[in-house]
Formats: sequence, C-alpha cells, structure tokens
Amino acid sequence: MSRRASVEQIRVRGLVQGVGFRPHVWRLARDLGLCGDVRNDGDGVLIRVQGAATAIDALCLRLSAECPPLARIDEIERRALDEPPEGTGFSIVASAATAVHTGIVADASTCAECAADIVDPSNRRYRYPFTNCTHCGPRLSIVRAIPYDRANTSMSAFPMCSACAAEYRDPADRRFHAQPNACAVCGPRVWLQRADGNGIDPAGIGCIDAIAAASRLLDDGWILAIKGIGGFHLACDATNPRAVAELRRRKRRDAKPLALMARDLDLVRRYCAVSDQEAALLGSAAAPIVLLERETPGDLSAEVAPGQRALGFMLPYSPLHRLLLADLDRPMVMTSGNLSDEPQCTDNAEAVSRLGALADAWLLHDRDIVNRVDDSVVRVMDGAPRLLRRARGYAPEPIRLPEGFGDAAPVLALGGELKAAICLLQDGQAILSQHLGDLGDARTAQAFEQTVALYRDLFGHRPGAIAVDLHPDYRSSLRGRDWALEADVPLIAVQHHFAHLCGVLADNAWPLDAGPVLGIILDGLGQGLDRTIWGGELLVADYRAFERVGHLKAVALPGGTRAMLEPWRNLFAQIQAGVGWEAFQTRWHGLALTRSLARRPLGLVAAMLEKRLNAPLASSCGRLFDAVAAALDICPGAIAYEGQAAIELEAAARGGLDRVAVGYPFAIRDEAAPLVLDPWPMWSALFDDLAAGVAREEIAARFHLGLAAALADMALRIAARGRVDTVALSGGVFQNRTLLEALAQRLRNAGLRVLMHRQVPANDGALALGQSVAAAAILGGPG
Repeated sequence: MSRRASVEQIRVRGLVQGVGFRPHVWRLARDLGLCGDVRNDGDGVLIRVQGAATAIDALCLRLSAECPPLARIDEIERRALDEPPEGTGFSIVASAATAVHTGIVADASTCAECAADIVDPSNRRYRYPFTNCTHCGPRLSIVRAIPYDRANTSMSAFPMCSACAAEYRDPADRRFHAQPNACAVCGPRVWLQRADGNGIDPAGIGCIDAIAAASRLLDDGWILAIKGIGGFHLACDATNPRAVAELRRRKRRDAKPLALMARDLDLVRRYCAVSDQEAALLGSAAAPIVLLERETPGDLSAEVAPGQRALGFMLPYSPLHRLLLADLDRPMVMTSGNLSDEPQCTDNAEAVSRLGALADAWLLHDRDIVNRVDDSVVRVMDGAPRLLRRARGYAPEPIRLPEGFGDAAPVLALGGELKAAICLLQDGQAILSQHLGDLGDARTAQAFEQTVALYRDLFGHRPGAIAVDLHPDYRSSLRGRDWALEADVPLIAVQHHFAHLCGVLADNAWPLDAGPVLGIILDGLGQGLDRTIWGGELLVADYRAFERVGHLKAVALPGGTRAMLEPWRNLFAQIQAGVGWEAFQTRWHGLALTRSLARRPLGLVAAMLEKRLNAPLASSCGRLFDAVAAALDICPGAIAYEGQAAIELEAAARGGLDRVAVGYPFAIRDEAAPLVLDPWPMWSALFDDLAAGVAREEIAARFHLGLAAALADMALRIAARGRVDTVALSGGVFQNRTLLEALAQRLRNAGLRVLMHRQVPANDGALALGQSVAAAAILGGPG
C-alpha cells in the first residue's frame, strides 16, 4: 500500500440495515481498490477503509448516488484513523452489539427479481411463497430486536439449507444476509385446512399445491382466512354477491367498505381510473391500499363499498398473494382477519379459534408474525399521496426531525384513544409505530402495551418525559401517567388540536424557531382548554404554545357519545341552536325531513339541551358533517362505522361538483376574540334547497364549497393582522379530498403557504408525533 494512502472510519446512519447495504459497500470498495471492512452496529453501518484519498472520496459519493432500493442515508460522517484495518482485502464482518441508534426498515413488497423466481419452473424457488431477498420481504413483522440479524427474527426457527446458506454468505448474491432467506427445503411451509381442522389435500381437487387449491376455492365462492405478512386476511370473490354478503354477515361489518386485491394493474383499471401517481403507489415497495375513483361498477358486488364512489385496491405484495391471485381474473375482497372493531389475528391457533365462524377454510403457514402490521391506506389528494393509515410498508421508518430538535431530550408519546399509535423521539428523529387501532377494545389495548415495550427495546429508548393527550380518561393518558410515575419522569399533557398542529409542522420539517403558523384543525372531538369539546379550531401556534383565534360555533351533543353514533341528534341540535324546532317546523313544514325528525324522541332530546344534561358543548366539525348528512337522509338513524355519514356525504358531493359553482354562506362573528364560524346561514339555504327539490349531490357539493370558502375567509382575516403567512391543515376531517382541495386552492390563491400531511395521517394516527415534538419543545424551554 502506498505511503500516501488514507485510513478512515466512515459512519453511515439511516435505514441501512437489512437492505443489502453492507454488500453494496463491499462491491463499491472492491471496485475502487480499497481495503478494510464493514459491519452493522447499533448506530447503523460502520466502514473502516484504507486506500487512495480520491478512492475514499469516490466511495462516499457513490454510497449515496447508488443507494440500495430500500435504504435511506440520513448522514455520512468521516474521520481519520491512526491504525489501518487488518488484512489486505475488503470484508464484511459480524454485527457489533452496541447502543441502538438505527432504524428498522418497513416490510417491503416482492421485488421484480423474486417475482420472476417464483414463476420460473427451472428456478429452485418456483412457487415458493416465502421467497425474498435484501430488496424485499418482511422486516418489522418478523423482528424481535436490533441488530436486524436472523437470530433476532422469527426466521431463527428455520436453519438454512446448504444452498440458502451459500447465498446468505456470498456478498455478490442479492440474498447476502437477507435474514428471511429460505426455500422449500429449509423454510416455512404453507398448508390448507377446513374449518373443522382437517387438512385439504390439494391433489384431491386437482391442484399442484395448497395455494393453487386455495385459489380454486376462492373461485368456487368460499370464504378463506389467509395468513399473510403482518396478520390474517379474510378473502372472497368480490364479484360474488352471495360470498360478499355472507362475509359481511359473519364479520358483523354491515357497511364499511371492504379492501380489494387484484392480480395486476390492468385488472384494477377495469373498475377505476388510475393516474400515473396512483399506479406508482400501487406498485411501490410499500404497496398500500390506494383509494381510487370508481369508473364503472363492472361486475363487482354492490356490497363491496356501499354508498361510495371510491374503491380501495391493492396489488399482491407477497409471493403468497401473487401465487394466490395469478389465475384469478377478477378482484378478491382482502379484508382484515377479525371480527368488527377487533385487532387483526396473527397467531394460527388464535385465528382458527376466533375466526372459526367466519371462514370456510384456512391457508396457514408456520412462520410466526412477531408484530401485527395492518395494510396501509393512501389517497392522492391535492396532487400528492396522503396517508390515511400508516402501517405496512411505511412504519416504523423514522421521520427526521426539523432543524432545532437535534439535541432534544428523548420523549415517549402515547397518542390518543382512536387510531392509536405511539412515537419515540430521540437522536433527531421520530419513530412512529404502525397503526394499532382503537384502545376501547381490550385486545387493542393489550397490543398497545406490548408495542410500547417492544419499541422501547428495539430502539433502546429511555424517555426523559412521557407525552399524552390532555383528556385525562383516555387509556393512553392513564397508562402514561402510571409509566411517568414508575420512571420518575415528567408527564406532559398536550391539548389534542395543538398536537395535531405540531404533527403537521414536524411532517413538513418546519424548524423549531421558524415562527408561528395558523393551524386549521378539523376533527370529531378533543378536550379543549375551557373544558368544552373542540373540533373545529383555528390556532396560531409554534411548537411551544398556541392561541385559539377562531372556532366553529359550539353546539351541544345531545346524549354525549350517542350523538356521535346517531347523526339525527346533531341535526336537531343544530336546528335548536339556529332558530329552534318550532320556528323550523313553521318555515319548513313541508319537508320530508321535518316529518322524519318529528318521529324521533325530540321531547327528551330538547329537555337534555335545555337543561344541559348529558349534552356537552362541542365545536366539532365532524358532528357538523354528520348533521348535514342526516339532513340529506344519509345515515340519519345510526352509523355503522366511524365517519360513515361524512364519508358518504363526500361521495354524494363528488357527484355534484360539476354542477355547482358557489357554496352555501356561513357567518363569521367577530364581535369578540376568538372569531366564531356560525353555520346557520348555510342551514337556512340548505333547507330552502331541499324544499325546492335540489338534488342531494348538489346540496352536498354546496356545503363542501361553502365551508372551504368560509374557512379561507377566516384565515385571511387572521393573516391580515400580520402574524402569519402560512396555514397548516390537520385533523381527520381533512381526509375529505373535496374539502381539502377546495380550501388549499383558495388559500394559495390568496397568497398563503399551505402545509399538509405527507408522511403521517391527518387523523389521530399522527397525534403521537405531534405530542412528541410539542413535549420536546416545551422541555427545551423558551426560544
């Protein structure tokens, strides 16, 4: 080696484990004539290298420029070494057990090379349903600890055969250190059994293997429970009305849309319009469910997505799913394997027991699912993908924190009650867990506690504070209080809508000291500082504090939680708050709506409102949507799932947008701070349109456009005071594409900058992220 040779240590941080990064380094180093070694450790990847300075410079440049498909480099640090590494070549050495500061990569859809392997009769992995390599396959769903090595995954139960071991040891092979590497000789196996536990012999029904037999049964109208990557699915033929109706009956899922899986993009396009951006999402490594505009009903059962103009499609993302759907020329329902509102099953025995009355047969395998990971859901809105559920394919990819948070104290944030997820803040990044579900379910609450323990172990997290929602009775808040006492660390309660706002700021890399923004936060409910329920809020805030500068007029929720389930109650409360029931009957006595409401127990509800008994005030935008839906005879009596009335209201609105130019009027009351958005002018015009026989779709569209215009007007009034020039949008209501796009366009046209969610959902799935950065900013003290 030349005397002028340099000796350096190169530290690479980011998502660089389990993605083929070490063999990538090995190939580059050999190509550049460098000596040294590379290893995984708790900080990421550590490279020791000796050679010409120009060659080391080239190595660092090519590390980023030629990054493996699933890798993400956050940082490359270089420093000189006094002693050169041993040896004359370049080698890959065993992982070092050090403090954990690196990330776990999300489960990834089957890559093109592996997809080709499983359909090639000459390949030894022909029709093998667990085929993978460093560019694809399970990660989070099978990992128990960091470093991400086979011994720390559920694949430790399957010793590799000599052929697989040779691939695993060869740095030139794409399966080098692919931790789930296996084949039919040594790896997990799959089988098919009936509901009574007896096996089904594929040969007995003329099939080559269990997956081919399962495909045949789906074709024949059976309902199957299928063990996948992160949990079980219940599947049936989406074009078979009897099968879909029976699945709904067994699953106790009356109306909520069912997810669909199709073998390829051409099949999806038979039913939906698919843009280039949506096609890229469907075919991405994350392979989420993508909400697509329905183009034709085709031969789909009407029970797949009643009351919807959109369908949720995904493509097969594992070899098992690819093989299962290969010969099926129509979509399959592929919904979570659970009873309604329960978490997805992951264990074979649990699935057979709990799904015993739901499926006709089970397609099972013997690789343990360590971590339940549901399918992610994405909708393209305002020109970009927006996550509605962040799980498989996305979690737990760390989110790099904005400037100013690099030295923040570690925080454990526990989110809210619905759409639960937790967040660990440390080392300049936020690690948001996969979607867990609603903590009102005991099994979900148990999974929540297990996830906290798992993530803290995986990432070596020791919190300096615990952040929770301001609501003291949320299960996440109660557990946070206990854990804070046990760990003797501060408990920081973050107001719900402030957490939403901080979450969208972090999502957009808004620096800690960049100044305040105006947040428009619209959702169902969250406890306010004045002990009323908030849900239609305008907040001027930075990460440390907020001021409530506007809100939707507060209206009582008659019956409390019952008002969230029965939209007619919200409609009646809006009428009482506007003109009162007697005046309404006098003016709009001819409406079918008036007669329908009169058949409800209005005397009891009116007494609740008058006496304020079980009728808390709420500025909830979600309940306003419910009330408008009820007025249009959409789910007036009761909803079957969260958000149903609002979702079906938007579906109606999208059918009327091309016939409507102007929205309904709202009043902005500015007699005192904060500004108040009064919906009564909208109601008056809406009821007049009902009396005039205006189509429901046009009325729904006018409501959406009118609300967007009124919110934009409020934002402009606040911006005119000179305090803000940026508006951030968050809260579950902004899953509504029609409202989001109409409002964003108006704000931009007025010269305001608009921030929206990108990496995390607008709903409560991002609360923990917002809580974590708010707590970190508060702990850091004044700016």
